[in-house]
Amino acid sequence: MTPIDTPILILGLWAAVGYGMGSVPFGIVLSRLMGLGDLRKQGSGNIGATNVLRTGNKTAAALTLILDGGKGTAAVLLARAISGEDAAQLAGLAALIGHCFPIFLKFKGGKGAATFLGVMLGLSFPLGLACCASWLATAYFMRISSLSALVAAASSLLWAAVFGQAQMIGLCAVLALLVFERHRANIARLKAGTEPKIGQK
Repeated sequence: MTPIDTPILILGLWAAVGYGMGSVPFGIVLSRLMGLGDLRKQGSGNIGATNVLRTGNKTAAALTLILDGGKGTAAVLLARAISGEDAAQLAGLAALIGHCFPIFLKFKGGKGAATFLGVMLGLSFPLGLACCASWLATAYFMRISSLSALVAAASSLLWAAVFGQAQMIGLCAVLALLVFERHRANIARLKAGTEPKIGQK
């Protein structure tokens, strides 16, 4: 585990900052700005890039993916630059929690795939790239976004060990558990063989 060197009060502030950054619902913001309607009333009702893609607007989906990932990376890098590694890890976790349970949407948020990958890229770029590669490989061969997210999250523990980031395994486990919890309905559909594929209405 990463040693806790930052005062608890400062860590609490970074948790609040990370949560606030993670809570920004870029999918909804972009959908409204681009005239795509209320994302929560379309497709799966989710606020992430996959559901934005179901509107048929690939530009909006790509921007949502980048911004949802970027807010996780930004939270980590900002906290690290000012307070250190312990603050960075806490801010990253808080950003993912914020995305999944945003205060702006009455705590009904997204499933966290893009933000998870953004957090991982901020915490350890090689580890984050490996998780992204796991997502891309699964998406390419299986064409199922939720399965790709689950594989990427689960693989983070393996990649942390491979890249000598043993101090991050505990955090990776917590982040992965959160992603899995948010994908409970998807897991049930995967088991039933009814989970829609990427781009499917």
